[in-house]
Amino acid sequence: MKSLSIALKDLQSLFKERGEVLQLFLLPLIFIIVFSGALGALGSDDEVERLSLPVVDLDGGESAQALLAGLDAAGGLQTRLYEQSDAQAQLESNDINRMLVIPAGFTSDAEQGQQVELDLISHPDADLQETEAVRLVIIGVASEMSLESQILASLRQMGDMQANAPEEYQVFTTDRVIAQARSQFESSQSRPLIEVIETVPSREGERPLVESIGLVAVAGIAVLFVFGTAQFTARSIYDEKKIGSFRRLLAAPMSKSALLSGKMLPNIIIGMIQFTVIFAFGVFGLKWLGLNAPTLGNEPLSVVLVCLVICLCSTAFGILIAALARTENQIGGITSLLVWGLGIVG
Repeated sequence: MKSLSIALKDLQSLFKERGEVLQLFLLPLIFIIVFSGALGALGSDDEVERLSLPVVDLDGGESAQALLAGLDAAGGLQTRLYEQSDAQAQLESNDINRMLVIPAGFTSDAEQGQQVELDLISHPDADLQETEAVRLVIIGVASEMSLESQILASLRQMGDMQANAPEEYQVFTTDRVIAQARSQFESSQSRPLIEVIETVPSREGERPLVESIGLVAVAGIAVLFVFGTAQFTARSIYDEKKIGSFRRLLAAPMSKSALLSGKMLPNIIIGMIQFTVIFAFGVFGLKWLGLNAPTLGNEPLSVVLVCLVICLCSTAFGILIAALARTENQIGGITSLLVWGLGIVG
């Protein structure tokens, strides 16, 4: 009962913060829609001709070149560079259906962490489905670039926080860690961690493999955001220490296992709710939206057990962060670094 009382207090504290609730339950659904659409647009047969995408590059910088390389590597598009006046004239005459404009200053703004805009201009008679597929691929590549930028920013933040630490604790320099991260980014392009293989059973009764684009997007994003709840566990323990109530809990007539269970239970409950919402949206919502909807396979109980184990891992991860962090900013920095960093290496 004492563990339940501690858990109930933490849950009530979380659900009072609407921003936290939206981040835990709404943001994953948005990610699933974007990535399912982008991956779905690329999930067709390799023999299908790529869509041509005229591009007006007004920047010419490193980030613009990386964007073009990412679009070509995505597999569904073939970029072609045009002069702005030429592309505009051909668009007006309907010789081309759409064009992507990379604005001047794209590279410098991206490196400074400022929001940048890409303009996708379509002819009124352009095929709407093709335009939407092109838009989703661009969003997917741009999101990947944004993720890399955020990870590098988190690494720099961690380096700044560790700058004043004793030398024996500074195992890795910021430059070395960033170089390693860039190496992982390049490696992920040539050796992706996830490869989707489509199989068509030729014999009646043969069980199909549950490998679909929708499942990759839904399951991957679900695990990512469930591990993000580790920050809630770490912050809960930190806040208890900050206001001094953690000492009172230690001195209270309860065992340490009861106290630990009370702190772990909220994260496990939130994680299971996240899995329920995300998988329900993936199975039913994506189908309603006309995207690739996954299935839970023939062993739903096994799925539940795996989800429970993942929630336990996330909770233990949060307790580890609480033990390492000394400030609230360090909690956010360590969580971002480890969650996104471990996500890259699988």
